[in-house]
Amino acid sequence: MNAYIISIGDELLIGQTVNTNASFIAEKLSDINITVTKITTVADDEEAILNEFKTALDTSDLVIVTGGLGPTHDDITRTCVVKYFDTKLVESKEVLDDIETMFAKRNRELTGINKAQALVPEIATPIRNKIGTAPGIWIEKDNKIFIVMPGVPAEMKSMMKDFVIPNLEEKTKEAGKVIKKSILQTTGIAESSLFEKLGDLDELLGEAKLAFLPTILGVKLRITVEDTDEENAKNRLVEIEQKIRSKAGRYIFGKGDETLEEVVGRLLKEREMKIATAESCTGGLIAHTLTNISGSSAYFERGIVSYSNAAKVEILRVNEDTIAEHGAVSPEVAMQMAEGVKSTSGADIGIGVTGIMGPTGATTDKPVGLVYIGYCDEKVCTVRKYIFGNDRLLNKMRTMQAALDLVRRQLLGISSDD
Repeated sequence: MNAYIISIGDELLIGQTVNTNASFIAEKLSDINITVTKITTVADDEEAILNEFKTALDTSDLVIVTGGLGPTHDDITRTCVVKYFDTKLVESKEVLDDIETMFAKRNRELTGINKAQALVPEIATPIRNKIGTAPGIWIEKDNKIFIVMPGVPAEMKSMMKDFVIPNLEEKTKEAGKVIKKSILQTTGIAESSLFEKLGDLDELLGEAKLAFLPTILGVKLRITVEDTDEENAKNRLVEIEQKIRSKAGRYIFGKGDETLEEVVGRLLKEREMKIATAESCTGGLIAHTLTNISGSSAYFERGIVSYSNAAKVEILRVNEDTIAEHGAVSPEVAMQMAEGVKSTSGADIGIGVTGIMGPTGATTDKPVGLVYIGYCDEKVCTVRKYIFGNDRLLNKMRTMQAALDLVRRQLLGISSDD
């Protein structure tokens, strides 16, 4: 099955909104072995939308459209669907129930314009919206599948997960063919270095496939195995995973969509340990990331943003002479920040982070991207040095990830020497 993805909205064409929907949809379709042949963006213009519908349905088995399902005047996608398929709108009782329930929960008055969102094309199966009010649309006609979802990323992702992907999987099952996939999440190693560590890929994989998917925080490894027997496919997947772990296991922190903060949180919770953070250059990003996880109060004690030297001295008890002698960005200060936040909070682990995020603030000896991360627990206090790039926001993200990975490695007893 091949797919054609259409994103609708003037805001996408003028660069006001970044189109993350198309990449998300393409990735999820790839996971179930649907080939995306084209991704396109169209303005909020009826003629342009109808022409794109025709092109897509003439050339593809599956068409997925996002955007233009809202209640305002420029949301014309639903009207275009009705016109293209020569159908009419009918009220969906289940969708109206969803909308009424949502408005009642929020103690808001339900208006006519909101009720109108319960109207769906007569030939369509509505896709329930658990987050917003606009339902999605699923149409099957002439051996083609035509899907429309809202442009709001959270709403689209919910529909993809709960309805679209499960139903497409049923449609695309091939008799006698089993495909199994697994994703290993890595961090702290560049794509090229990871490639070298894995060695001869033909020997490692056999007939299986391995994709390197780099992000700003690490590299995902996607393994794909095809077989005629499900058990054989599962066993082969496990075998390849084990081989990869034997070569690069210290860099692998999770599987699937698992995040590093989820892994660190789970490790802390299992060990009944609490962590406290003292951040300078990251401005609280580490604390923010840790507390993105529900239940983080079980292990996150406090986060202190000690941006100024005065804050480091007054709140964390960093020695003024140490700052004067070595500078705020130094291993000595990072260590004292970690020790200070651990001591003042009573947490089991203290993290101290100081660095130069750029683009200003560098010296001959201390370039932009230089970061020191201090770690302190009941048994060990250590500092790690990192040199990242020149982009301020990316440096903050990479520092956050490096700090969490340092905690993961210390908790698991993995060497942090490389």
